[in-house]
Amino acid sequence: MFNQVISRQEILKVSNDMTPSQKLLEIISGNWVSQSVYAAAKLGIADLLKDGPQHIDRLAQAVEADVQSLYRLMRALASVGVFTEVEDKHFWLTSIGECLQTENPNSLRALAILWGEEQYQAWVDIVYSVKTGKCAYEHQNGVSFFNYLEQNAESARTFDEAMTSYSQQTHVSVADAYDFSRFNKIVDVGGGHGTLISSILEAYPNLRGVLFDSPHAIEGAQKHIQAAGLSKSCEVVAGDFFKSVPSGGDVYVLSSIIHDWDDDSSIAILKNCHDAMVENGKLLLVETVISPGNEPFFGKLLDLHMLIMHGGHDRTEAEYRSLLADSGFKMTKIITTQSLRSVVEAVRV
Repeated sequence: MFNQVISRQEILKVSNDMTPSQKLLEIISGNWVSQSVYAAAKLGIADLLKDGPQHIDRLAQAVEADVQSLYRLMRALASVGVFTEVEDKHFWLTSIGECLQTENPNSLRALAILWGEEQYQAWVDIVYSVKTGKCAYEHQNGVSFFNYLEQNAESARTFDEAMTSYSQQTHVSVADAYDFSRFNKIVDVGGGHGTLISSILEAYPNLRGVLFDSPHAIEGAQKHIQAAGLSKSCEVVAGDFFKSVPSGGDVYVLSSIIHDWDDDSSIAILKNCHDAMVENGKLLLVETVISPGNEPFFGKLLDLHMLIMHGGHDRTEAEYRSLLADSGFKMTKIITTQSLRSVVEAVRV
């Protein structure tokens, strides 16, 4: 009765004949789209469609929503390719909408919720961040976002889930792109739930690993490491990377850590890694490296998000080279991966 899942390209035809004002209107209403996606993610709509199309009445009943208002939400999201109305008031998933399913390997549901709640509010003060170079979130709330997470367990769970799902593809691509066979002991600094170090240890079973993160992240990390069957090869350690990191590693990996911080804070973290590693140790930063020119690149928007949320920023190749030099390292190369992030390799000097 219904067609198979439809791709965005099949249902969304973007006109190339837009006037400049029409194009600008599309751009400035982008937050309406993102918040509509947030609403669908929060309500769990995509999970309800995993077995096929559903009538709007059933969806509204399942999520306890007003039928007409939910229909208007679904209609709007269908117009941008997230869902598709396969027949009157029956909605199904597109390939994009599938990524809002909780159990999808490429799920971004938790990220849509994370960016749609506290982090969305911080963007209201983007002008403050642009004028001062400081964190809008902390300006609004009086505490850093990471300090907020320490006091709010539910938000911390959403954050951890979002970072785990968002980073999973990146971490697999890092294990594929970089040769870890020369190392004996890897230390994953700020490793979250352990998706990166798990991917590396699974690909290189002779490696020993240490996953290091803050106390609030460790419980989830231990569960992930145990579930992956890596408890014997990977130690989980809690601490503060501004004070110290576990010693004795010959390779230290920081994935999406340095972009959270300004230069001074980043240098403090990197110097602790420098002091902890063996004499000929290597440092790997898994980060988005900002490309030059006017080409569209997600990292340029992510860089603004880091400014607004943390006072941090993503960096260019030259900026990483300078930052590493100030921390006692020499950048040796940048390795691209199948994800948006690259591996910035540096040696201890």
